[in-house]
Amino acid sequence: MSESLHAFALFFSLLNPFLMSIYMLGIIRNSEAKVFNMALIQGSLISFIVFIIFAKTGEAFFQEVLHVRFESFQIFGGIIFLVIGYRYVFEGADTIGVMRGAPHHLAGTIAMPFMIGPGTISAAVITGIQLSLWQTMLVIFLTLFLTCSLLILMKYLHDHLQHKYSNYIDLYVDIVGRVAALLIGTIAIDMIVTGVTGIIQS
Repeated sequence: MSESLHAFALFFSLLNPFLMSIYMLGIIRNSEAKVFNMALIQGSLISFIVFIIFAKTGEAFFQEVLHVRFESFQIFGGIIFLVIGYRYVFEGADTIGVMRGAPHHLAGTIAMPFMIGPGTISAAVITGIQLSLWQTMLVIFLTLFLTCSLLILMKYLHDHLQHKYSNYIDLYVDIVGRVAALLIGTIAIDMIVTGVTGIIQS
């Protein structure tokens, strides 16, 4: 149970719907609720399938297919998260436009830039190693379900409150973005340290 809770906390902190709502602010503002919700659900399903594949294959995918160390992937993912966290702490919401994907195919855009990344794929591999397949599927499903539900709620609140409380929304974007960026930076350093430690031990 403790390993499942730890895996859930890791996944949820990496997906982080509060930070995702800031990265996806352009999509939230410029799309209708039904379109956004459907694309978000489809993106979550795509992410679920990808995470399960990596959780099932584990390190073998990197070693036998890509012929690279899994630790190298962890270090690379940590560097990416470190850059994102650093830029957001010092530049704030100005980095949103740079990291936003193209809105033409919302489901794929939501899945790939926002949900599927080096950090979450690494978490899927680690979770697959520590837990059974059914436990892994349950943890990933619950995390994506909670993330998707919170993002749909945020979209609803944004559509109904953006005109009346626009100043508060801007304040939320700035404060939550910077605080969440500190968390991402911490996770990034831990990923780099874990990857380097794994290489030294091997």
